[in-house]
Amino acid sequence: MKKDTNVERRKFLKMAGLTAGIGASFGFGFKQSDSDAITPQTKSHDLSFKPVKVSSDRVIRTIVGLRPFRPSGFILKSERLNDKTIIHNYGHGGGGVSLSWGTAKLAVDLALQTQETSFAVLGCGVIGLSTARLLQRKGFQVTIYAKDLPPETTSNVAGALWAPVSVYEENKVTSEFMNQFNLASKISHRMFQDFVGEKYGVWWIKNYFLGNAFDFPGGKELYPGFNEHHDAKTFFGTPDVTEISTMMIEPPIYLNALMEDFYQAGGKIEVRHFDSKQDIELLGERVIMNCTGLGASKLFIDPELIPVRGQLSILLPQTEIDYSYVSPSHDNLLYMFPRKDGIILGGTSEKGNWSLEPDPKESERILNGHHKISKSLGV
Repeated sequence: MKKDTNVERRKFLKMAGLTAGIGASFGFGFKQSDSDAITPQTKSHDLSFKPVKVSSDRVIRTIVGLRPFRPSGFILKSERLNDKTIIHNYGHGGGGVSLSWGTAKLAVDLALQTQETSFAVLGCGVIGLSTARLLQRKGFQVTIYAKDLPPETTSNVAGALWAPVSVYEENKVTSEFMNQFNLASKISHRMFQDFVGEKYGVWWIKNYFLGNAFDFPGGKELYPGFNEHHDAKTFFGTPDVTEISTMMIEPPIYLNALMEDFYQAGGKIEVRHFDSKQDIELLGERVIMNCTGLGASKLFIDPELIPVRGQLSILLPQTEIDYSYVSPSHDNLLYMFPRKDGIILGGTSEKGNWSLEPDPKESERILNGHHKISKSLGV
């Protein structure tokens, strides 16, 4: 079913102009320190962490998201569908936001080989929007076809700290994939730096990994400000803490800004649901960028693609919180990201779970865990 969205487009642009100033994150990779670990910075610290006010009466919402995960890593390839060319870019697991510009750039490189000038993009999450914007920067005409638009996409239910984590299983990937993963990480990290500021809701933050050695996904050079701390009294009650600087991306602001950019560049969006490849063949465009995320499991018959369920509790905002942390603790993952729309508390990582209903027991575990960390700061 096709829907004309010209009226919605005008309404969106009006709203975006008013709101331009104003998530389940996907797990984190840790391992024991190895011999080539980065040398920590040598500097003194006079830190005073403001505690997060963790209590059930400060929870403003509880949300659940399903990450599109493939043990062997994301798919980035081109294939023929009769007279169409399909370029796949999906299955990013917990690293969708972080990898978005990188895999979009590599997908657009494949699209350029077709010598077409008009493209269809399936999906309006962060991968679809990034891909569409890069095609527009090349001067091409782009139409996005999607069942859901922001704020109803999976990308809106992201943390989203810049760290391309939980993207693959280490024993399932090839060296070729890892080269592609590292390249995409580097491209994306550099491109996100150009979006730092209020308009896009991207900003630098100090993040602390509690209790384990961080695995530096994508390359150690992507994590400036590295330092190690062993003062449990100051650092969250944990004797071994790794500090880095990275970027926080606020999905409600960021996705709206990308939508505004897409419309301003002449892009079109049609709200449409595709049940099969045959539906895709009816599109007028000869090249289709498949950024459907978890939807690719059914649409393109990918049995390896599974959901990884993540649940978040969102607290009232605290403007004084200017740091984030991640505590792996094996199966009891906890993370805290401060954003303008609230304090993001996670989290969970349940493979194969399709449920979008919040689990009260997980909510209780998340709140209790973060309350304990807050109390370690002397409150």
